[in-house]
Amino acid sequence: MGTLFDRSTVTPVIFALAVSMLLSFTLTPLVKRLAYKIGAVDVPKDKRRMHDHPIPRLGGLAIFAGCVIAILLFAETDRQLRGILLGSCLIVAVGVVDDSHPLGPGIKFILQIVAALIAVWHGVIIEAIANPLSFGGKLYWDFGIMAVPITVIWIVAVTNSVNLIDGLDGLADGVSTIAALTMLILALLLGDLEMAVICAALVGACVGFMPFNRNPAKIFMGDTGATFLGYMLATVSVTGLFKLYAMISFIVPFIILGFPIFDTASAFTRRILKGQNPMKPDRSHTHHKLIDMGMNQKQAVATLYMVAAVLGLCAVMVVSSGYVKLILSIAALGGMAYTVTRIARYPHDHPKPPAEAAPDADAGPDAGTDPGAGKSEIKKEP
Repeated sequence: MGTLFDRSTVTPVIFALAVSMLLSFTLTPLVKRLAYKIGAVDVPKDKRRMHDHPIPRLGGLAIFAGCVIAILLFAETDRQLRGILLGSCLIVAVGVVDDSHPLGPGIKFILQIVAALIAVWHGVIIEAIANPLSFGGKLYWDFGIMAVPITVIWIVAVTNSVNLIDGLDGLADGVSTIAALTMLILALLLGDLEMAVICAALVGACVGFMPFNRNPAKIFMGDTGATFLGYMLATVSVTGLFKLYAMISFIVPFIILGFPIFDTASAFTRRILKGQNPMKPDRSHTHHKLIDMGMNQKQAVATLYMVAAVLGLCAVMVVSSGYVKLILSIAALGGMAYTVTRIARYPHDHPKPPAEAAPDADAGPDAGTDPGAGKSEIKKEP
């Protein structure tokens, strides 16, 4: 394992974080105005939505601009990074169109595969992983010709998993911040300055957007932001975490992105077992279950932040040396598994409160317990 950078070499990381945060914060109000002009507004029209009035949903454009500009200013743009940025441009372009004029899931899925292939073409490939079976005879598993499809599956899966958890104010933004911050810490611990700069830019862009996206949200990141964050986390993990040729490196990316991966896997499994289209949205995600258990939006989001933070801590402890840290990480993962199991076992068809208990028939299920949850302070704009 590498050593921490000295003050002079860590300066680009600090600047990348600060610049991306400032740009994201400054650009969000402008993006909000643009969203109204092009009709990128989320109107609550089904029970899955937790807000009760139209809210603009193009905020991811500010996250994208802040992150990419900071990366171009402070990171060394090699072939892999060019592929990541080019692919992210396609992801964001699709997101902008989808946020203003919804596209079919098939079209979006195909274009996500194209974006993943752009990154793969530029060398973003999971070529091998450490062999988790010590008795297997080989230190590493070389994927060979399967490296490309495996990498594409990973990138598309993580891209969609972050998008699927974007159901409560600030949830996807906060979870992505924690994941990117964990990768930033690991990059510093392992001596990877370029990965650290990219992760710092991602963290800063997410933090700069948070004041506008936390409950009550003034703007949503939309598919533009959620898919961009998922794509960046997936591709950066390939160029950084999957390249760590250590026995434990195989599991680290899965720990960091554990919550969105778990939520997506459980959602797809549930729908398939019910004979439903796995791509069809429903109201049975983890955050919905927390709301049904009696939490308001802020409580549910805080709970899932804790889940993501503990997983991030586990990842850092796993990569760090020392038996004590390994034991603590195993204990933390055990506690997290217990919490997640309890949430997963909670019936997703939990009966909702009577309609008369809610101030608005279209309001979220927590409207009666938290007057501020799901409400927005944004004023009507022309």
